[in-house]
Amino acid sequence: MSRQASKDTAVELAVRRMLHRSGLRYRVEYPVPGMPRRRIDVAFPRVKVAVLIDGCFWHGCPVHATNPKANADWWRTKLQRNMARDRETTEHLVAAGWTVLRFWEHEAPEDVAARVAMTVRQSRQG
Repeated sequence: MSRQASKDTAVELAVRRMLHRSGLRYRVEYPVPGMPRRRIDVAFPRVKVAVLIDGCFWHGCPVHATNPKANADWWRTKLQRNMARDRETTEHLVAAGWTVLRFWEHEAPEDVAARVAMTVRQSRQG
């Protein structure tokens, strides 16, 4: 598991490149305000837009999640804690006035970048 990328995954890099190319500037691995040791993958702090790209295995994707057979109880607990932490982080950010956009790693980077760009531009206008 130590070889698993926790940041700068291929999907994150692709989305960030597309956002940058479209003229948007953002912060990477931005700390979640008021929650130590939690990070936002791509943040637009001025307009309070948080983009989180979740791995299908680690965050329980309803389409691609799998349940390991070896040490099943430990893994089930671990993955449930991850999903609970995701909900808690989202709720905390929303309560602080942030717009939270969550995507799965299997989503097309073009679609993700387009949705993020639209949300950021709308937040800047209103």
